[in-house]
Amino acid sequence: MNIHEHYKILEFEEHGDERGNLVIVEGNKDIPFEIKRVFYMYGTDAAMIRGSHANRKSEFVLVNVAGKADIKVDDGFSTAVIELNKPRMGLYIPRMLWKDMYNFSRDSVLLVLASEHYDSEEYIRDYNEYLKEVRETKIFLKKM
Repeated sequence: MNIHEHYKILEFEEHGDERGNLVIVEGNKDIPFEIKRVFYMYGTDAAMIRGSHANRKSEFVLVNVAGKADIKVDDGFSTAVIELNKPRMGLYIPRMLWKDMYNFSRDSVLLVLASEHYDSEEYIRDYNEYLKEVRETKIFLKKM
């Protein structure tokens, strides 16, 4: 499977008039899951790397509602970098995809919508452990 088949760029509908713009995002409609947790990052230095983990259960949609940031996704075999730079653009990240967020602009506000409540046990924070898990799963799936 190609890395580009693992994640999805979402374009949310934008409504605007002389009053400004409005973007609406609904769980199970505009994104492929029910939203159980919302958090956001701001004031992050451009040289700082956030994330650096994969999740066994959680799915995410990332939206840079202001500014821009780069998101590197890694499936254990290949990587891709996506620049989030429009408030109507979302990045869907499924389970078991490693993610790094970096290169934040000074005005960046990165909104994250999550499918699960926080559970530290489902996070894989060691990249070598991630590679071992994802590659064992890939080998197992090939044998089936």
